Amino acid sequence: MTATAPARQVEPAEDAHREELAFLAAHDDGIKPPGWRLTPRAVVTFIVGSGGDALALPKGAKADGLPKRLVISPKFVGERALVERAVVTLAGERGLLLVGEPGTAKSMLSELLAAAVSGTSQLTVQGTAGTTEDQLRYGWNYAMLLAEGPSPRALVPSPVLSAMRTGGVVRVEEVTRCLPEVQDALVSILSDRRIAVPELSGTDAATVHAAPGFTVIATANLRDRGVSEMSAALKRRFNFEAVGPIGDLAAETELVRRQAKSALERVGAPFAVDDVVLEVLVTAFRDLRDGVSGEGWAVERPSTVMSTAEAVSVATALGLADAYFPSDRDPLSLLPGHLLGVVRKDDPADAAKLRGYWDGAVRRRAESGARTWRRLWELRDVLEG
Repeated sequence: MTATAPARQVEPAEDAHREELAFLAAHDDGIKPPGWRLTPRAVVTFIVGSGGDALALPKGAKADGLPKRLVISPKFVGERALVERAVVTLAGERGLLLVGEPGTAKSMLSELLAAAVSGTSQLTVQGTAGTTEDQLRYGWNYAMLLAEGPSPRALVPSPVLSAMRTGGVVRVEEVTRCLPEVQDALVSILSDRRIAVPELSGTDAATVHAAPGFTVIATANLRDRGVSEMSAALKRRFNFEAVGPIGDLAAETELVRRQAKSALERVGAPFAVDDVVLEVLVTAFRDLRDGVSGEGWAVERPSTVMSTAEAVSVATALGLADAYFPSDRDPLSLLPGHLLGVVRKDDPADAAKLRGYWDGAVRRRAESGARTWRRLWELRDVLEG
């Protein structure tokens, strides 16, 4: 009897988009950098999508179980030029550092890039204050080490070492959360493209050389506390790309809808939040994030980053409430309470800033006759809790 694979809350990009990756590999047979699964052009298409057009497999392409035509879905909402620059950086085997505010999809972009380039996004080091140099280099199976001494069998490779051996992409998340001495381990790796294992001196395994294609994608938040500044030496070994918030209201609203709908589908619930409510939700997030409304009215920004990721979280919560408690309250009536929870995350005193937003932009929109904003203004008392 064949065992059924356990369900996953979140599929890695290479599994979630397996068909698209296989299709693009067959669709574009152009020049690939060493170790790459797809051409650079196909990597960009995988991430930003095919613009709604169905791509066709060329005649004679190996199409084992693949459709002849396929629309590639957009997975990252942002500038195509940014993605192209990131891909060119990786094609040159140079380190790529994605920086930006929290919640701007830096980690998602790094995952998509790694999955498309090397077929796996799971060679990852999560940077924290407790990350050790061993997690960037190698460790030991101490039971085996005591039994037979230092040997290649007893060595436990880090994700970085595994990527070097296979010529893959390794991801270092939140690199600036690592202590400076841990970050410094990356300097020699990115410069020399090898890791010495002194314990195996005198053997062929004493030095691990990076195979063609190896490179590093790191991420760092611009607004964070308790971070360690990167050294100038490490900065020089990365190309920096800033990932900003989504510039277009409609594009951000669509992304929030798509991701919230996907989250509800995973639990078998329909997503029934009205498009008008979603637009109000995203508009409020954008106003508070930018410090100015779409009409040009000044808005006091809270300390918390009002990111798209937070907007997705709120939209998902509204959808779940509507699915599990359908007759209690409409989703719009729940929005002020969720916004208050987000705004107070970094500083509880910022609740006053949200009330100021209600007394300013929300009230003025309500007075203009917009029904949804008028209903939102009537919910002002929720913010006093």
